[in-house]
Amino acid sequence: MVKRSFMAATLLLSSTVAIAQQTREGTFTVLMENDKFTGTDQHYTNGLQIGYLTAKDDVPNWLRTGARYLPGVQESAALRTGYVIGHSIFTPQDTATTAPVPTERPYAGWLYGGLALVAETENRLDTWELDLGIVGPSARGEEVQNGFHSIIGVDEANGWDNQLHDEFGYALIYERKWRNLWEHRRSGFGVDITPYVGGSLGNVGTYLDVGATLRIGNDLPNDFGAPRIRPSLPGSNFFLPRDNFGWYLFVGAGGRAVAYNIFLDGNTDGDSAGVDRKPLVADLQAGFVTNIGWARLAYTYVLRTREFDGQDKPDRFGSIGLSVKF
Repeated sequence: MVKRSFMAATLLLSSTVAIAQQTREGTFTVLMENDKFTGTDQHYTNGLQIGYLTAKDDVPNWLRTGARYLPGVQESAALRTGYVIGHSIFTPQDTATTAPVPTERPYAGWLYGGLALVAETENRLDTWELDLGIVGPSARGEEVQNGFHSIIGVDEANGWDNQLHDEFGYALIYERKWRNLWEHRRSGFGVDITPYVGGSLGNVGTYLDVGATLRIGNDLPNDFGAPRIRPSLPGSNFFLPRDNFGWYLFVGAGGRAVAYNIFLDGNTDGDSAGVDRKPLVADLQAGFVTNIGWARLAYTYVLRTREFDGQDKPDRFGSIGLSVKF
């Protein structure tokens, strides 16, 4: 009996130490989104984002002080700092012609860096992020796309001479997510609904969005959902594994009211290609997340409704995210 009690106490102590160690670790995440994952090659054709989210309360003093003045950031929240570098590519459907295609969305590249503040309470996650970068030839969309096409033996996109011209881009983004969780204490199996609201203000994109995700699986408190590149149904770049293996399946839906999208409306000076943007856009998504030890893998299939007049059908693309704590 004494031996069993000692073993139980040892396991509890080991688990407590492991959890404490995890809370001190940051999270490194690589996200790749591509329509090739779903068998197409058009519109939002590729997105790559590399990010690092610090450990709990590892925040510079100046940012901690500034957080007091940010709406939605509770004084009792655990704070994290996020750093991101990203690159996105957009093309028309017809990439064979060298001539402008006025009825299709223009070619564009977007290269950016971002700084984020993430505030977590038990069942809520608030995120403020500022992204700054360049839209246009300096973003090197042509070189990245056609260089990759050359490697995999696919025809080059020929219309990059018609892309949006260089313009400094910025976006201030805010999101709030709630986690409404039911979990069986012994098995760890649970169900939750994670609604969110948010928006972006900037010349890259100005919109308001709302939606929710349903998750079913084990260890749901590990995170707030699968990570994604914005605009999207948001998840969380960090995760806190409670044991060596966890998983869940998810489905979600969200809608955006879009006031401006530089990749559809064109450059803000009006001297570029552009299309008539639809003011309302919806995303439907489904996928799975699994964590093994200190690594998390997520896959998301996304169906995005038509974004501009003349678009003949919704877009489809896949998102793969790999997160590692260290």
